[in-house]
Amino acid sequence: MTRLVPALVLALAALSACTPTAPMRMGPDGTPLPQVYRLSRGDTAKVQYRMLDAVNALRQARGAQSLELDPRLNAAAATHSRDMSVQNRPWHFGSDGSSPLERVQRAGFQGKLRGESLSETYETELETLAAWMEKPDTRNVVLDPEATHMGFAYFQEPNGKIWWTLVTGRKAPAMAGL
Repeated sequence: MTRLVPALVLALAALSACTPTAPMRMGPDGTPLPQVYRLSRGDTAKVQYRMLDAVNALRQARGAQSLELDPRLNAAAATHSRDMSVQNRPWHFGSDGSSPLERVQRAGFQGKLRGESLSETYETELETLAAWMEKPDTRNVVLDPEATHMGFAYFQEPNGKIWWTLVTGRKAPAMAGL
């Protein structure tokens, strides 16, 4: 386990180097000013695959199988990210009272929900993943050995705040003879 942490930090650092960054601006007190991470509609697939690659690197280091992006899980995650913004709180229930399980079923995912991780931040997807890896409950969602598929989406408000949702699931086995 002690060798895993440096490997994970190194993997995240390498992946974050792929993200272009602006020069850090300093405030009058010498501390860095917060930077808004701006995303455009055209960034969605790039951000989703960057997160998938980072998650799979962490899973590989743990000996877990790689995840595949699932469009239905992506849709459930996108719906919830926008809904959290409307509610102005990061939590697992939709404004209609829906649970993560109900949302992935509505999106048409054929399988079992394994977990959901959420964040409200101004940080990048990789910084958000690093924060999730620091907490056992969200780390367990990322590294769940039973998960086979992942959905990942965000909603960014005009002020720059980003609402992130990662959903994992296990696809139902295909029916033989159909």
